[in-house]
Amino acid sequence: MFGISSEDLGTSLAQIGIGLAVIAVIVGIVVWRGRRRGSRTLAIDAALTVSGWWVILSAVGAIIIILKVFATDWAEIASGSLRAPWPTDLPCSDADEVTTAVLQCGGGSITNFTVTNATLGLRALAGAAQLASLAFSTTPAAMLMVICFQTLRGRAFSQTVTRALTVGAIAVLVFGVATDLLGAIAATAGLREVFPPDSEWYPNFSLNVSPLPFAGALGLLALAAVFRQGMRLDQDRARLQKEKAALEKDTEGLV
Repeated sequence: MFGISSEDLGTSLAQIGIGLAVIAVIVGIVVWRGRRRGSRTLAIDAALTVSGWWVILSAVGAIIIILKVFATDWAEIASGSLRAPWPTDLPCSDADEVTTAVLQCGGGSITNFTVTNATLGLRALAGAAQLASLAFSTTPAAMLMVICFQTLRGRAFSQTVTRALTVGAIAVLVFGVATDLLGAIAATAGLREVFPPDSEWYPNFSLNVSPLPFAGALGLLALAAVFRQGMRLDQDRARLQKEKAALEKDTEGLV
């Protein structure tokens, strides 16, 4: 996922376009090389390449996150569940008779902020939240990489794939829930480290878990069941072919 921040809409769209173009170039190179070799698995080759790069870049990102915890004095925090009241001097209105566009008084959700001179505990908590989020978003790519690799080896329906999908389902559930909880806890702890208890910005803990990790885990378990059934059908087909070959050999011997 590309995160771009710019005052100009055109610049933001252009930067996202560049990122998508890079992915398209990588896929195009893989397809071109595959056609030169006469490959019949171009889609699988491209999926394996993209998912492999995704996993590699995520591993590099995880190392950077860990280094930032100990090498910097600031903590980057991302949370979508932390709500805080607006400042008292923010222009807003609750009146029904207002005819122009105005902000309605209330609060807002703080999604991203940075705490400077943060304690090691806060930096570690923020880093753990980022690692959980990174692992959650990378797990589907890792599952795709395993499936593509085993398919190219001629073992699409194998025990390795079903086990990987089962482990992936557990990982999606654990990392997804951890992302929601650690992000909210880190955001609350960050603001509590900055503001005194009597401040209007001093937040309460508000923890929420989205249904996405549960849906993702259920989907991977269902996919694992599909591959497990395919593995059983392959085993039955191989057994029947073996019995047929043995029967033909016995028949030839009788003749």
